[in-house]
Amino acid sequence: MEKERSLSQDWARAEGHQDRELGAGIFREVGGPVFLMTTTPMFIMVVFHTCRHFGGSLIDCFAYMFANPTWMMPTSSVSMWPSPLDGEAWRIVGAFMVFELLLMRLVPGKEFRATMTSTGHVPVYKANGVQCLFISILTFVVLGYYGIIDPTRVYDKFGEILAALNLFALVFCLFLTFKGRNFPSTSDSGSTGNAVIDFYWGTELYPRILGWDVKQFTNCRFGMMYWAIGPIAYAWKQYALYGNVSDSMLVSVTLQLVYVTKFFWWETGYFCSMDIQHDRAGYYICWGCLCWVPSIYTSQTYYLVDHPIKLGPLLSLSILLGGILMIWINYDSDRQRQHFRKNTKQKIWGKPPRKIDAQYTTLDGSIRDSVLLASGWWGISRHFHYVPEILASLFWSLPALFENFLPYFYVIYLTILLVDRADRDDARCASKYTKYWDKYCSLVPYKIIPGFY
Repeated sequence: MEKERSLSQDWARAEGHQDRELGAGIFREVGGPVFLMTTTPMFIMVVFHTCRHFGGSLIDCFAYMFANPTWMMPTSSVSMWPSPLDGEAWRIVGAFMVFELLLMRLVPGKEFRATMTSTGHVPVYKANGVQCLFISILTFVVLGYYGIIDPTRVYDKFGEILAALNLFALVFCLFLTFKGRNFPSTSDSGSTGNAVIDFYWGTELYPRILGWDVKQFTNCRFGMMYWAIGPIAYAWKQYALYGNVSDSMLVSVTLQLVYVTKFFWWETGYFCSMDIQHDRAGYYICWGCLCWVPSIYTSQTYYLVDHPIKLGPLLSLSILLGGILMIWINYDSDRQRQHFRKNTKQKIWGKPPRKIDAQYTTLDGSIRDSVLLASGWWGISRHFHYVPEILASLFWSLPALFENFLPYFYVIYLTILLVDRADRDDARCASKYTKYWDKYCSLVPYKIIPGFY
């Protein structure tokens, strides 16, 4: 009974409500966020310095840190922290933000209505992600080709850019915490009464500022868009240094561009994902997309700038095809579920779908219907789409080969993130669907890896 009560509170909190207790989850709710908020800003700088000054060796970077502890202090005369007030860095960040905000508003796109929340709110978006992606890439490349901008400066000033983003994101998250408490955009909001939880997890599920959706901007149009632009800038820098772009860089950049394109093609599906529907706009989501994504998600290509590894045609093609296959499986699993939601009678893999007709009760006591898919990719395991996503990240890291661990940090991080996300999603669904979720789990017993987990 106590477990069911805790899970119910977890689902309610995830949809923007404040009836959340600390209870046995005190470390996860307070200790974990405090640890992450005090270490992640430093770690993105560690990754930057490891690539730029320690040849890609995390061991050498950490050894230097602990041998010279003052290097970690922002006030030290020789500090790991670049100035967060560098003018050029702010011009780069500001221009990119303004450009993407304008594209969000001005580029045509179909209206998309996401899933209704437990309070009856229906989030509405403009689905123009693919157009904005291609416009962003084309603009960056054309301006660089004609010398109007210098794409290599993104690499050269990346430390200062991260410092500026860190400062902006922390202030922005404070503003979002205050906004969610005092003037939220929707009723899917509220305070837990704990300042740490409010700042880390956020106080508002669907914040909007002057008509712009905050999470669509931070998650999609800044974080994911930089994931496309950043690797192109790093390849540009490698060409400037060596007069050519290595096949290892080409393979890694190509796979990441394919993945990001897949993301924007499926962006409306992302609007119905856990990041958007259940995680509120706080440090976890907003700082992560503004700072962690530009640093960690692009770290393989940043590393490859100074490591022009030659793979050869056979290895390059093998890695490229393997990565594309994983990205396609990840896309097809999401597409399969999205199409099923539109037509629950449509055949999957040539057979009628196995499904659970479920019901759940909203916070206002209304009973709603839902359908749980247990066929196709979703009959293999409850979160099978995470497997090809992790493997895809491995494929675009493999071009760095095995001289250093750093290019594979993202793979390890992503695995931990997705396992945790699967656990949280299962807990939320168990609370939301109760006996129907039990039936679903009996049909699909494994969480991620069939036969193992």
